[in-house]
Amino acid sequence: MNTQTTDSVIESVRRALGRKPDMPAAPRPPILPPRIAGTVDAEIDRLFGEINMLSGVTQRLRENEIGAALHSLVQAQAVKKATLWPTAELARLRIEEHLRALGVEIVSPYADKHALAQCDLGVTGVDFALPETGTLGLLSSAEKPRAVSLAPRVHLALVRPAALRADLHQVFAEAKQHHYLVLITGPSRTADIELTVTLGVHGPQALYVWSCE
Repeated sequence: MNTQTTDSVIESVRRALGRKPDMPAAPRPPILPPRIAGTVDAEIDRLFGEINMLSGVTQRLRENEIGAALHSLVQAQAVKKATLWPTAELARLRIEEHLRALGVEIVSPYADKHALAQCDLGVTGVDFALPETGTLGLLSSAEKPRAVSLAPRVHLALVRPAALRADLHQVFAEAKQHHYLVLITGPSRTADIELTVTLGVHGPQALYVWSCE
């Protein structure tokens, strides 16, 4: 594009905006102050309220209630195969042990994508949780394969109060040294040209989020 053409385009844009060459630039919109977090209980209530509005299923549990909750999930979702992060947190909660006791086949989180896509359930922890939007942030690493949260048809995310963050800028600041960050806001949603929303086309069709206290 030559200089004359560029000037013409700029002039067309200027006219469309109702501006003149000698007019000063518009002031920058004010920057919103950082969000102030509430109490832990209030933040979890808000997080779960947002997730519920996005068709997620939430539950506040004590650690000794995990087994019974998994039993209900396995029955409700007809779970036959599951995969999970091999993290110390999930091991301490005995997630794999509970699932095996329920007759669920455990698939390695390092299996190929086809095998992981055949899983009914993927279980992960949560690195970041944003109550304002009901968004979960999951970092990816050797012990946190991102396909576990993306390939199975049901995703179960276990969130601790330590994962709560007041604002997105905190998440970006903490995650900038990592190669991948998965942000999850409700189950996967896809709309066609007629705006008909379908869950689970490009990711899990069901999202369960439990807090472990």
